[in-house]
Amino acid sequence: MHVIADLQLHSRFSRAVSPQMTIPNIAQWARRKGIGVVATGDWTHPIWFREIERDLEEIGNGLLRLKPTARANESITRSSSGKDPLFLLATEVSCIYSQAGRVRRVHTLIWVPTIESARKISQEMTKRGCNLMSDGRPIVGLTSIQIAELVFAIEPKALIIPAHAWTPWFSVYGSLGGFDRITDAFGPYADKIYAIETGLSSNPSMNWRVGELDNRAIVSFSDAHSGPKLGREATIFEIPEGSLGYDAIYTAIAKPTKNTKIAYTIEFYPEEGKYHYTGHRTCQVRQTPEETRANGTTCPVCGKPLTVGVMHRVDELASRADEATGVVTVSPPDKMIQAVMYGSKSFPNRPPFVMVVPLLEIISEAVGSPVSSPKTQMPYFRLTDEVADEFTLLLKTDPATIAKVAGSRVAEGVVRVRKGAIHIDPGYDGVFGVVKIWEDGEKGIAENGKEQLSLLTD
Repeated sequence: MHVIADLQLHSRFSRAVSPQMTIPNIAQWARRKGIGVVATGDWTHPIWFREIERDLEEIGNGLLRLKPTARANESITRSSSGKDPLFLLATEVSCIYSQAGRVRRVHTLIWVPTIESARKISQEMTKRGCNLMSDGRPIVGLTSIQIAELVFAIEPKALIIPAHAWTPWFSVYGSLGGFDRITDAFGPYADKIYAIETGLSSNPSMNWRVGELDNRAIVSFSDAHSGPKLGREATIFEIPEGSLGYDAIYTAIAKPTKNTKIAYTIEFYPEEGKYHYTGHRTCQVRQTPEETRANGTTCPVCGKPLTVGVMHRVDELASRADEATGVVTVSPPDKMIQAVMYGSKSFPNRPPFVMVVPLLEIISEAVGSPVSSPKTQMPYFRLTDEVADEFTLLLKTDPATIAKVAGSRVAEGVVRVRKGAIHIDPGYDGVFGVVKIWEDGEKGIAENGKEQLSLLTD
């Protein structure tokens, strides 16, 4: 069976996070998205940890489920169909420290199978001077090596995964605070780093270019700060029926087998990420990797350093050319998927991936109204309440069914995204890229008065 997992998000105790990010609301949004396993997030924060214990219960397989009493705390009035997700104890820490004469800033995911392991790790971090009450994603002075040593000493079955691995400011490969190699960051524990998380500004094929990742899994998660952002990236695990649990997820990442593995990942278009290209937003300067190689990393307007984008950073650390990854379209492992899926001819054992645009963004452009407006929200909730969860709508649902509920222009937008027939103005230096499904002045099928969605699905 295939299980959709989003294992990186934050609670309301992290900076710049919606106050609606409670356990019950995370569960409800996960149902609406079609997510089967979701992160608790932020279990190092003492108050959030108490809420995890209050609202969730362990079920004996390394995962947790929502307690019936927790439903009374839901603040979202609309409800969607589908089963409650299971929760995995996942948190993120921000390690800021000096090593080899440079300040390092590395965000790291820590997953554990039991509440007791999480409790002991937090206690040990506190003993070492970490202020865990400061933020849901605490800033700690421990090195990446020290974090790994601490975690594995308490929980040998923990998973440590570098988060948004290429983000310039806070990541293992970041141009402004990271390393050139995972070995340099994690030292003797590098062989226990079984995966990296792509972040919004990179996709798997970009990571396939880096030789030291050849034997590591590539996973993708949302890093959501609000309910609607859940699932903007996700990892789909293939697990035998009845075997879902922490051990199966661990195996799929660390020691995949024929029957227990990553089936594919769902990716944000990397150009839409806010650090894809090099640039300086204050001066509205943006450069492609080719332009950066030619012009350097100094802003031509103000003379300050440009923020080196993910594309350029991948080029710097790549062991092989982009063409050498052999990206090709492949048949989806789930035959119901109608979207274009990409795999590697050069590395056929690499899980494939599909790129999506969140449904709210598709509807927003289709109806010409902001994502937060009732004009956009109403068809979104109708679709996810009456038709299917968001991932099913984006990847599998017949366009005609979408059109009956939300109109043919929304259905056309979904089909265009499935085909990759979109236009993106790439992001840079903290500015998200802008997706356009219809170019300025272009009329879609709906605007031409035609309902022939089959023209797009042939």
